[in-house]
Amino acid sequence: MHLLDPGALLGAFGVAGIFVVLLLETGLLIGFLLPGDTLLLAAGVLSAGPAHTLPLGGVLVAATAGALLGAQAGYALGRAGGRWVLRSSPEGRLRAALDRSGAMVERYGTARTIVLARFVPVVRTVINPLAGMTRVPLRTFTVWQVVGGAVWACAIPLAGWALGTRVPGLERYVTGLVVVAVGATVVTSLAQWLRTRGARRGAAGPADG
Repeated sequence: MHLLDPGALLGAFGVAGIFVVLLLETGLLIGFLLPGDTLLLAAGVLSAGPAHTLPLGGVLVAATAGALLGAQAGYALGRAGGRWVLRSSPEGRLRAALDRSGAMVERYGTARTIVLARFVPVVRTVINPLAGMTRVPLRTFTVWQVVGGAVWACAIPLAGWALGTRVPGLERYVTGLVVVAVGATVVTSLAQWLRTRGARRGAAGPADG
């Protein structure tokens, strides 16, 4: 079983695997390697098949619980001393996500960023410890992470379920769907990285001159 393969994870662990993966993805900084969005999409599709491989209700409960508890754990991690993240490789994915999270906070404000970050891979892993590091009030963080986490954890499986109910036999092509979803995520992340890199070079140019 490959831990980054949503189909293998769901086949081996079922809804318990969903809970654990989302807990780790949103609670620990190593979790950005885990397939959160694709796992939820695949779970929704599998819950819609004629065999009902996964119970939709169980998927929604496990996903919501993992997402919410993980976010609170990530916040506690940052509050307790997550500033070591700032000393990570400046060109690494975590550092780039930290920069992007900071830009989102400046543009949208803390509350909206906590909600919107749920839908951005890697950023949703970083935003929780970042909120703890920057001393976002616990009440404010909890309220908005619950709102964003519940919407994210339910919307993606329900989208997969709706797709599965309308396309008979789609559960047989879960792997292909995952590949497409991962590819879209990679392309989006690469485009954002290139924009960020270009902006840094543009800012450094005038300063050097």
